[in-house]
Amino acid sequence: MSIAAKLRRAPVRIAAGAYILNSGIGKLKADEGTAQGLHGMATGAYPFLNKLTPTPFTRALAVTETALGAALLLPVIPAGLVGIGLTAFAGGLVGLYARTEGVHDRYYRPVGNGVGLAKDLWLAAIGVGLVVDAALSESPITRTES
Repeated sequence: MSIAAKLRRAPVRIAAGAYILNSGIGKLKADEGTAQGLHGMATGAYPFLNKLTPTPFTRALAVTETALGAALLLPVIPAGLVGIGLTAFAGGLVGLYARTEGVHDRYYRPVGNGVGLAKDLWLAAIGVGLVVDAALSESPITRTES
């Protein structure tokens, strides 16, 4: 991979990676009330998560966010791979936003507390952008480097 490709991807990887890593580290120290709140919101959108209790769920979420954030910040992790991970994670967050009552209007525009959740759409877009950029950069059809 060229230096140009790494530099081109660096701003979005740093922004998304730092944000997600910070969020994950914060959740590692979550108290019981925070764990119950996170679990309650998640189970409202994804009922199968009721199989987990709040503390292990929050711990798993924290570890996932920490690992994903670190992977985004490490340029040795391929952009396509980290883009797939970010897209999958952000897809779950966008699903949470879409399925949670009271955070958006009937046209899915954010209202109230939904403004904070709506940012997850940007994370999904960054993930898709990383995947597409990696695919086009590594394709013999679209390669611009010799």
